[in-house]
Amino acid sequence: MCRWAAYVGAPIFLEEIISRPRHSLIHQSHCATECSSATNADGFGIAWYGEHAEPGLYRDVYPAWSDPNLKSLTAQVRSGLFLAHVRASTGTATSRNNCHPFTVGRWSFMHNGQVGGYDSFRRDADMLIPDALYPNRRGATDSEALFLVALAEGMDSDPKAALLRAVARFEALSRAKGDAPHMRLTAALSDGQRLYAVRYATDAFAPTLYHRWSGSRGGRAVVSEPLDTDEDDWQLVPSGSFCTFEGESVRIEAFAPEPLAAAA
Repeated sequence: MCRWAAYVGAPIFLEEIISRPRHSLIHQSHCATECSSATNADGFGIAWYGEHAEPGLYRDVYPAWSDPNLKSLTAQVRSGLFLAHVRASTGTATSRNNCHPFTVGRWSFMHNGQVGGYDSFRRDADMLIPDALYPNRRGATDSEALFLVALAEGMDSDPKAALLRAVARFEALSRAKGDAPHMRLTAALSDGQRLYAVRYATDAFAPTLYHRWSGSRGGRAVVSEPLDTDEDDWQLVPSGSFCTFEGESVRIEAFAPEPLAAAA
């Protein structure tokens, strides 16, 4: 499974999350400790917010540790809200279009997990994406399809409700045509103002999700696994949770998609 990290707060250099900590995201790309695959070498990506409403985006297919451009970028770019991801493919090709984060307009989205048996209903999942959003379907992952369906379900007005409906629709397809585990999900998403995160699974093995406020940085990191083992105040998000991070405030709500019949 993939590893990811996000940040919201006072602007910092991206390297303070992505490359500088002892167990930074780049370190996790070849030495993860809290997932089934220690190596996440199928591409990487960063989406960051700055002076414009729409985020900047940099993605490539190389392992994160081997790209000198990434190190240079993170040392020079400062942002108060960004998402970063290192990918371990669950079956789709290693290509830029399949690397996270995904962006549409002001929204950015990244995902760690799986939708069980996705290859068996990939066409059905694509059919859930409306025509107006389908030009944004550039890759082949379940993650990008889930993002686009959530946008169609009203992410602009209510991110939690939109993601609940989208996850329910994918879960129904997995139960009808796929395999268990039907859904394992941690995801981060942002509209450039707030950072949202979700942790959910249909079994007892939801991917891990932590958050931590840093007084010295004036911001919060939200991560797949802690960035530094010397910091003992990382808070584990319970499975079945939807989080909203804005400034110093944290709101954690229940996330329980309603069972649906499979889409026709």
